[in-house]
Amino acid sequence: MTLLNNPLRTALAPLLVALVLAGCASAPAIDPAALPTAPAAFKEGDGRWTQAVAPADAPSDGTWWKAFADPVLDGLVDRALERNNSIQIAAARLAQSRALLQATDADRSIQVGVGADVTRQGGALANASGAAGTLVRAGANFSWELDLFGRLAQASNAAALDADSRAALLHSARLVVQADVARGYLAVRALDAERALVRETVGAYRDTLALTERRFEAGDIAELDVARVRTELAATESDALGLDRRRAELEHALAVLVGDAASDFRLDVADWRTALPVIPAGVPSTVLVRRPDIAAARQSMLAAQARVGVAQAAWFPNIALTGSGGFASPDLGDLFKWSARSWGIGALLSLPILDGGRRDAGVRNANAELDAALAGYREQVLVAFKDVEDQLSSLRLLADQGEAQSRAVASASRATVLSDVRYRNGLVSQLDLLDARRSELRNRREALQVRAAQYQATVGLVRALGGGWGPTESGGVAAARTAPGRAGG
Repeated sequence: MTLLNNPLRTALAPLLVALVLAGCASAPAIDPAALPTAPAAFKEGDGRWTQAVAPADAPSDGTWWKAFADPVLDGLVDRALERNNSIQIAAARLAQSRALLQATDADRSIQVGVGADVTRQGGALANASGAAGTLVRAGANFSWELDLFGRLAQASNAAALDADSRAALLHSARLVVQADVARGYLAVRALDAERALVRETVGAYRDTLALTERRFEAGDIAELDVARVRTELAATESDALGLDRRRAELEHALAVLVGDAASDFRLDVADWRTALPVIPAGVPSTVLVRRPDIAAARQSMLAAQARVGVAQAAWFPNIALTGSGGFASPDLGDLFKWSARSWGIGALLSLPILDGGRRDAGVRNANAELDAALAGYREQVLVAFKDVEDQLSSLRLLADQGEAQSRAVASASRATVLSDVRYRNGLVSQLDLLDARRSELRNRREALQVRAAQYQATVGLVRALGGGWGPTESGGVAAARTAPGRAGG
């Protein structure tokens, strides 16, 4: 018994030592102090925002854009979700990562193969009679690596986390496209309203010019007054052409988002009746956990953590069980006879001793990737809170600005009316009337621009919060049914 045990104990000694050291191959823990700290509450919002929590992987799939109550916008977003190339690229990347996960998991399974070969041997490999001979073999073989040190399991875990990260990036691509379509569409609608106002002003200036030219021909006014009106008319026409150019660019950008050629895409001019969603009071800051880009960064960090364990496991031996079974015969006709059967089983242990520092470099590289992923996650979270604060402050200040601008429009309109009456009565010059009209135009346009900025900031807040702001809604939020064309008087 002792004679049998001693060789066995000697053969298994390296394996036993490796098993004792296996715990060193586990992935390192992440220091909680290195993770980003969520603020107690958002700075903006006048205290309406509840306790913020650390982001997690729970992206939202809500149809938040329906809160704008615009069927044209709904159709554009639906087309973009179906045909946008950025979304399709992200979906392909997800499919690729899932295929890589399947390939990684396959390394943990038993590998089985079949084969056959014919060998002609002579010389030192000849048979007992010294003559060259032929050996025909056919059979199956299998191998299975014993993952005693968790290398394969951690590699599979890292691949699964990569797939989760890609899934979150797909959600992020969808949210970005939804927001870009909404912003582009609302910008076009705002330009349409502004163009209509400018065209109306151009018409008014043309009427004024015609009247001014008749008065000049009659000798009632000097040529200077005609030159001033012509200047205002030309400048306003130039403004209108600039708005036309900007609208064409936005329309072309929308075509790309919905997967159409710019030459084939047209967004017809219509009344701007898109509702402006209203932020409900007391929205919880916990909705920030739904941001898909944060979920992707978190999963990438965890994948990098798992790969450190994979790199550390390279210091331990690979142990595999192997086996084969089949038939071997010098005569093809006798190959599948029972007497020609052959089989074999074995175990393989492999442990590199000198590798020029390759494994040590692999561990250091994996640790560096983990540090980079952790820093990227922290940065993503900080940017997320910054995005929310930006949009909240924009909405608050734009609301105040809109109220002030409404008062300015009302005052400018009244000043124009009074100046027109005084001009007809000969109490003020035409220059005073033109100044009043120019002031009214400027204030009406600024009111439209403030209104457009409110739409943009609302979409920006939705995107910053990960798609909507209700804790359980499917993207629905309260909407104010205010016609944008009526904004500011």
